[in-house]
Amino acid sequence: MLAYTLNAADRTLIAIIAQPMKIDLRLSDTQLGLLVGPAFAALYAFSGIPIARLAERFNRVTIIFVVMTLWSGLTALCGIATSFGQLLLLRVGVGFGEAGCTPPAHSLLSDYFEAPRRATALSIYSCGISLGYVLSAMVGGYVALHHGWRAACVVVGLPGVVIAVIIRWFVTEPPRRNAERRSSNDSADSGPTRRAIFEQRSLLRQEFAELVAVARTLLWRWPIANIIAGVIISTFAAQGCWAFIPAFLKRGFQLDYATIGIVAGLTGGVAVGVGLLSGGFIADFLGRRNPKWYALVPGIGLVMCLPLYISAFLQSDWRRTAVLLGVAGFFQYISFGPTFGVIQNVIEARRRATATALVYVLLNVIALAGGALFTGWLIDRFAQFNFNHLSADTMAKSFDLMRNAPAVGLASFQQSCPGGEASAIAGDGMRAACRATLALSSREGILVTVLLQGWASLHYLLGAMGLRKEISPALK
Repeated sequence: MLAYTLNAADRTLIAIIAQPMKIDLRLSDTQLGLLVGPAFAALYAFSGIPIARLAERFNRVTIIFVVMTLWSGLTALCGIATSFGQLLLLRVGVGFGEAGCTPPAHSLLSDYFEAPRRATALSIYSCGISLGYVLSAMVGGYVALHHGWRAACVVVGLPGVVIAVIIRWFVTEPPRRNAERRSSNDSADSGPTRRAIFEQRSLLRQEFAELVAVARTLLWRWPIANIIAGVIISTFAAQGCWAFIPAFLKRGFQLDYATIGIVAGLTGGVAVGVGLLSGGFIADFLGRRNPKWYALVPGIGLVMCLPLYISAFLQSDWRRTAVLLGVAGFFQYISFGPTFGVIQNVIEARRRATATALVYVLLNVIALAGGALFTGWLIDRFAQFNFNHLSADTMAKSFDLMRNAPAVGLASFQQSCPGGEASAIAGDGMRAACRATLALSSREGILVTVLLQGWASLHYLLGAMGLRKEISPALK
């Protein structure tokens, strides 16, 4: 969990320091979305599977030590970047390193804990998401306020190198639970002739066969496929939303960076952490009676979080926004522990790291790469429109005017307000227009994104159908 905490802290730091970085390097919100999403996910998505395959054979603690040292060092180096291109390359490297954390970690935890306790164990591990967000929000926000965003990169990044050494010394590599047991399907299909042929295959073909077997389990079975679709869509919306919440608090309420860090840490960290823990405990408790609760708990949570998110971004007081965000985050993130509990419980021991890596490929390619980029793109589009139609003070008006207004002869928001701020020689009217446009557009872009949580909840509720049949024979 400590490794995952620093993993999440380094991953989310860009969102916390986005606004001062945007002003310093004169970035657009689409570029910020690229740094939070695709730049990070470029190698993160696909390096997870080969690292996971290594984790099936070699010491998983050593793998975590190596990749943690890598991503922590590269996060610190972001502090010396002087251009968008340099930040882009460093974020790609951070993504590559961070990809090697969760697959071996999930595999380790599945060997430490039996099936009826795995959702709880994985929920505790997943608390690293919230703890990391608290760390990057509060520490990063405070350092950014007093010493600048570059110092925040160094302060948040370097401690990971020390923690990596401590983990290498003190975490024990456990025996692999039921490592020799094959699934009933494998046993039924295998025989001496097939086994002899299999042993003659090249290593690459073996790895491909393993990946196909895992994919078949996860994506060709109705309940499991729906649960995975639910977590992907929910994470897409969450990535897009939370990537811009710190910037929204600055733009919409003019809070200082230290205050933003506290608010973001409490709402996106503490409240979300309680949700992560609660989801595992509740699902394990109810799942002993009926495994369908591993899908119903997340589904109900997402149904409840949607109106809370919408209400949060329509408030005029940041205190009410903060409270509603915290409650919404609690209900949304109760889904993580039960989701990965299902994944680990339907996969045999020697394929669990691979299963986690495959799910994370889908999460990263679709959700992590797309969520923040989608929201940033929306904000830029709304900003361009709203800047030329200042009377469009609600989303309904914006959509109506966007549909009917001509696209020619419009002023460029990015050129008129580089980095979201008017130039030093601009008049008070221009400065006010830039601030009002960016605040309104941020609210609208985030609101459109959070609507996707309703779609995600539907998949979880559909996944409850037949889940008992999938999980019960697989428990081990």
